[in-house]
Amino acid sequence: MTRLESPVKYQTLFKWLAAGAIMLGALGGCASSGNTMVDAGPAPASHYLIGPGDNVNIVVWRNPEVSQSVPVRPDGKITTPLVEDLEASGKTPTELARDIEKALAKYIQQPVVTVIVTGFTGTYGEQIRVIGQAARPQALPYRRDMSLMDVLIAVGGVTEFAAGNKATIIRNVDGKQQQYRVRLNDLIKEGDISANVSMRPGDILVIPESFF
Repeated sequence: MTRLESPVKYQTLFKWLAAGAIMLGALGGCASSGNTMVDAGPAPASHYLIGPGDNVNIVVWRNPEVSQSVPVRPDGKITTPLVEDLEASGKTPTELARDIEKALAKYIQQPVVTVIVTGFTGTYGEQIRVIGQAARPQALPYRRDMSLMDVLIAVGGVTEFAAGNKATIIRNVDGKQQQYRVRLNDLIKEGDISANVSMRPGDILVIPESFF
């Protein structure tokens, strides 16, 4: 090795060492990015919010000609006899009923409306999303008192390539996204019920692939 080659080779070695340090730091950050979730109990009781894909049965008392069952369109609106393009998504059935009454008041004296929801898709913001190595990755309507076990049953469990104990739940807490580690293998394979946690509206379950 000549004197001219030495600085070049040392520079190359330093670059590889620096790159390795960055990668190790990144892996260390990923490993500690999520705390293991401790079950804080079910979400506080809340009213169901209508979402695109739901069906709403609109009953107008003593006016069967304007009573109808209609779907909520992808844009979140509905169209019924005498009422066009009324926003439904994000409202409770009671709130939608009052809005329909206001719209019908132009044509019917003191209308009394009842809204019955069927289909139960819910708003996108409240759906549970499961991505990664689930048997059937999908978005699920949130159900009151829904648990991690309920979600796993709905998606058919995990694949043989899943790193179950490295799965995480991404949750919106006070307007900020927080990441929590969950133990799917312990729950599914070991039957460890302590690994079962309550889900919240809008949770995202991420199931990574195992590389070993």
